[in-house]
Amino acid sequence: MSVTVDPKKWSEGRVVELYPWAERLYSLRVEADIEPFQAGQFGRLALVIDNELVSRPYSFVNAPEERPLDFCFIVIPDGTLTPRLASLRPSDRVWVARKGAGFFVLNQVPEGKHLWMLATGTALGPFLSILKTPEPWQRFEKIVLVHGVRTRAELAYQETIQHFRQAHPDQFQFFASVTREICPNAFHSRIPQAIESGALEQLAGIKLMPEDSQVMICGNPAMVKETVALLKSRGLTENLRKQPGQITTERYW
Repeated sequence: MSVTVDPKKWSEGRVVELYPWAERLYSLRVEADIEPFQAGQFGRLALVIDNELVSRPYSFVNAPEERPLDFCFIVIPDGTLTPRLASLRPSDRVWVARKGAGFFVLNQVPEGKHLWMLATGTALGPFLSILKTPEPWQRFEKIVLVHGVRTRAELAYQETIQHFRQAHPDQFQFFASVTREICPNAFHSRIPQAIESGALEQLAGIKLMPEDSQVMICGNPAMVKETVALLKSRGLTENLRKQPGQITTERYW
């Protein structure tokens, strides 16, 4: 029995490139015909496995107008989908959801002076998608991107980040948090600890204050929970549709 894939929901994509960043960390670049999405949203990738269409959500790393589509993922060794995604080769078929989804987008973020973007692991993706668009650079005086990883090899997309530095030298700052090895020019601590100690703000030269900060947080649930609690202790509040605040979160898994 063969699986019928709904062409209204799924686009038949073709792999352009599978790029290995580190052990188990990959970017999958795909050409596929999908509907317009907003920077910061996620799509879905799917393969037919054992006569079943198996899909998972993955954030777009590419800007809405940029092609090919770019998805960053970690291989789960005993997972159903990711080991197979990591075995794909150029021109192989992969299904891509036609519609993006999610509310981790800038039009849901209130006005502010400084934009803090805090990510762990592959949750860097939606931030890069957002930063590839004009909106953040037009809305905020300062933008601070922080990426938390275990090892230096997991600091993906450094060329892209360097491009932001060169294009916006007085507006953009990037900091890495590497927890399992000593890495030059990086915090040897988790993101919440870098905030709690004041080290992050000291390096950035600006304060995390409710008066002028907007904070977007995406990644490991423990990091999100701890960071939100820290920020709330400083007077920042969660950004809700009915009650705008300064903390916008995405629970990445």
